[in-house]
Amino acid sequence: MAPLVFITGASSGIGQALAARFYDAGYRLALVARRTSEIESWAQTRQLAAERFRIYGADVAQIDSIVGAGKVCLEQQGLPDVVIANAGISIGIDTAERADIDVLARTFAVNNVGLAATFHPFVAAMVKRGSGRLVGIGSVASIRGLPGHGAYCASKSGVVAYCESLRGELRPSGVKVVTVCPGYIDTPLTQGNRYGMPFLMPANEFADEAFKTIVAGTSYRVIPWQMGVIAKLMRLVPNALYDRLAQGRGRKKRQTEQ
Repeated sequence: MAPLVFITGASSGIGQALAARFYDAGYRLALVARRTSEIESWAQTRQLAAERFRIYGADVAQIDSIVGAGKVCLEQQGLPDVVIANAGISIGIDTAERADIDVLARTFAVNNVGLAATFHPFVAAMVKRGSGRLVGIGSVASIRGLPGHGAYCASKSGVVAYCESLRGELRPSGVKVVTVCPGYIDTPLTQGNRYGMPFLMPANEFADEAFKTIVAGTSYRVIPWQMGVIAKLMRLVPNALYDRLAQGRGRKKRQTEQ
């Protein structure tokens, strides 16, 4: 039987591009999103073979919802070879605004708790089998905080640290934990940004590089590589200089501006 990949946030952007890449590589697809109609339209347009994919409606911000989708996948399609916790949100915040604290909580619920809940239904079975890939989608924004991006930067830093912890826990089992940190990828999530995006990469090109990384079981990678270089340099910049450089940077749109 063909291998199976389970992908959250598969209705658009990176998730959809990854679904296409894995499908073209011969994988069966378990596609998860709140907006299932968008996946259905995409699958029909792309003429996916009906026996090679299934769609699961779930909200990763609701633990029981995404855990339930994972359990149904196990029942209907079996244990995935790859699980990609891709679903995420990116909204600017201003800590002085009370409503934005709710945005912060929702960001963590989706980007962090939702990631762990996505992995949960599959961990024990993968360990028992002795193989599998658990993939967390981080971001180059995890490297250093950016003004107005506190929720997103903090959440993606959490993704990196969580996946690193999980990787150490599962190392003896044969299950690989892979952290992929995109730079600027041309998706609906980035198209509303009001600042420069160096090395902007088409989603299909990102998916191709991410696929290679996941199959290889590489522990951590920034894509594209140019952003990886910039990320390493950013770590070396003293705080005083970094703060001056970041001060005038455009901020992510807040919820009330979207």
